[in-house]
Amino acid sequence: MSNISRRKTFVSVAALGLIAAFTATSCSSDSSNTSSPSPSSVGTQDNTKLFHEIYQQLVETDTTHSTGSTTDAANVVKRRLLDAGFAEGDIQIFEPVQRKGNLVLRFTGSGQRKPLLLLGHLDVVEAKKEDGWTTDPKKLTEADGFYAARGALDDKAMVSAFVANLIQLKREGFKPTRDIVLALTADEEAGKDNGAKWLMENKADLMSAEYGLNEGGRAFLVDGKPALQGVQVAEKTYAIYDVEAKAPGGHSSVPKPDNAIFALTGGLNRLSTYRFPASLSDAVRDNFGALAASKTGHEADDLRAAAAGNSSPEVLDRLSAVPEYNALLRTTCVATMVSAGEAENALPQRAKATVNCRILPQDNPADIERQVKAALADDKLAVTPKVDPAGGISPINGDVLATVTSLTKEMFPTAAVSTFMSTGATDSKYARSKGIPMYGVSGLFMESADASRIHGVNERVPIAGLDGSREFLYRLVKQLSQ
Repeated sequence: MSNISRRKTFVSVAALGLIAAFTATSCSSDSSNTSSPSPSSVGTQDNTKLFHEIYQQLVETDTTHSTGSTTDAANVVKRRLLDAGFAEGDIQIFEPVQRKGNLVLRFTGSGQRKPLLLLGHLDVVEAKKEDGWTTDPKKLTEADGFYAARGALDDKAMVSAFVANLIQLKREGFKPTRDIVLALTADEEAGKDNGAKWLMENKADLMSAEYGLNEGGRAFLVDGKPALQGVQVAEKTYAIYDVEAKAPGGHSSVPKPDNAIFALTGGLNRLSTYRFPASLSDAVRDNFGALAASKTGHEADDLRAAAAGNSSPEVLDRLSAVPEYNALLRTTCVATMVSAGEAENALPQRAKATVNCRILPQDNPADIERQVKAALADDKLAVTPKVDPAGGISPINGDVLATVTSLTKEMFPTAAVSTFMSTGATDSKYARSKGIPMYGVSGLFMESADASRIHGVNERVPIAGLDGSREFLYRLVKQLSQ
């Protein structure tokens, strides 16, 4: 990758255990250890070179919400696909909002099976050099076995792999038994014009699939060796409840019992002590079983008990004391924003809070709303819900998991495979809500580390792990389509 700027740098990253890494939001954690797995093959030199070229081009295309354009990135991909021999009619770019373009490619197969959906997002979170980056976040920089830049991992690594791999399959003359649909979208990170949601609502026939692959998988190294390939099969439903109190107000020199701020804070304090019932899906039990292998003592015993479905109230209490476990065990609601009052010398006429809930996929949002209102315990508080589509849980048996497991054993023989539920959110929820099972899987093995680096400063990815991920995804897509 001759055009990538090179700079020696040393970045210290606080190492985290598997628990924190496994429950972080959205994408795989990055690493402070340049060790990476050596898959049995990372493809030909030409295919790897093509992948790196596409990767650099996409990473250095500004796709931030404030100044960037996913339409520009979509056109970059379109030119690559046309050069590889895909027909103009195979590629569509939809731009429902200016600068918010989405690309959909249909790699036509024999139609023996329903399509395979490959989903990825082109947009990235904001990044400024002055925020503490040791490299230019807008330029892909190679340093100490890593590529660093905004979007180097989330999500342009997977997007570039999908594009390069489909080009490789096209050039090989591969004839899939099913159509392969590649959807690259806008506004997964920020903005109201979410591309995946728009496509699912407005181009449902185009997006229809038997199942799909997306970001959200997590693959970890332990002592430099692949240890765990996590496959995301579910995620919590994102919900916002606006809670508002109103009162007549008046002069602050004459206090009255109906104070909007006191009413609101009283309800929020009661909600803060409410614990939603625990409910363990198969994915969470599978996750706990995998995590138990790396733990000792009561923690390991409690995880194994939960994995086996033998959780006593005491076990659940101990696990619930760990925030990461608690978020996997139950729906959670927390106040995140408050606004109130009109003047410092006036009694407040209104007070409003935003309560953010993350709802288990097996929980009914209507039941959660009733519990929120009951916990607030004040009929005068107005509660207005805004709930994203509930995605449900993808089947944990079938072609995808079987193929992921066999490929992982072949390419990364020291790694186990486990399904899990993400406490955060990806665009998979929009596909799952339409009945399309989605699987977050990457094959990108890393040391567990501070996951906040993904959306924070110095986002980076180990180069060898990146190449191994591309090869893993190439084989996965090919095997699922032959």
